[in-house]
Amino acid sequence: MAKTEVATVKRAKHGTVLSIFMALLSLAWIAPILIVVMNSFKRKAYIFKYPFGISTAKLTDGIDKFRAGMEKMACGLLNYSNAIKKTNFFESFGYSLFITVVSVMLIVICCSMCAWYVTRVHSIGSKLLYTLFLFSMIVPFQMVMFTLSKFANILHLSTPLGIVIVYLGFGAGLSVFMFTGFIKGVSLEIEEAAMIDGCNPIQTFFLIVFPILKPTTITVAILQAMWIWNDYLLPALVLNINKFKTIPIAIQYLKQSHGQVDWGAMMAVLVLAIVPIVVFYLACQKYIIEGVMTGAVKG
Repeated sequence: MAKTEVATVKRAKHGTVLSIFMALLSLAWIAPILIVVMNSFKRKAYIFKYPFGISTAKLTDGIDKFRAGMEKMACGLLNYSNAIKKTNFFESFGYSLFITVVSVMLIVICCSMCAWYVTRVHSIGSKLLYTLFLFSMIVPFQMVMFTLSKFANILHLSTPLGIVIVYLGFGAGLSVFMFTGFIKGVSLEIEEAAMIDGCNPIQTFFLIVFPILKPTTITVAILQAMWIWNDYLLPALVLNINKFKTIPIAIQYLKQSHGQVDWGAMMAVLVLAIVPIVVFYLACQKYIIEGVMTGAVKG
């Protein structure tokens, strides 16, 4: 009994040490975001002089502190105002939002249906199809990006609606893999009961199977949304950027001739760009581990 208690105490100590270590390690990922937010309220000179902190100038009294605070707020508002004007932020935000939402919806619906077909239909064709999806996950994007750009121009996909089709193709591999792993753990008797009650295959999928896929669906949606929202290379290759600029592309236009950059506006627009996807992630994060573990282990 004493040995068991000693082992329990050791495990508790090890767990505490590991938790502290992981908390400190997480600062390495949080720190860059905090630095960007902090620098978005600074003037350009202070961004270069004090990139990792505030000004070291001593404040003698409350009035000086108040003035410094008001000056910082005014500078921050000016940075955000310049960022919105120079990047035409709201138009770019609209394009990014449209592309992300429509792409994620198509990926979720099409890939879940494909995964259901691959899992339930046991044939050479379904096995070959699943193998192709798995193969697409290991092909580097750099191998196909020039061919993709050429075909996108030929097929007139250089619009926000056209690039959605491209994202569907690139996002299908991982999504089908995750959905397939989850569906393998879904009882077939549930679907058979629905068909006995008169449901056709489409009704069976959307009324019975799809609601069961909620954990994996949310996980796929989060992973794909984070990728599509922050993607720069694919829109730069496919879209007509003279007409359609997503947020990552619009940010690059803050870089002027001779390498001059309005760093205050740059930091401000970066903050505006990451806020929506961070909020979306925090709202749905509890489903990520559940969906990934279920889809991988059951597969």
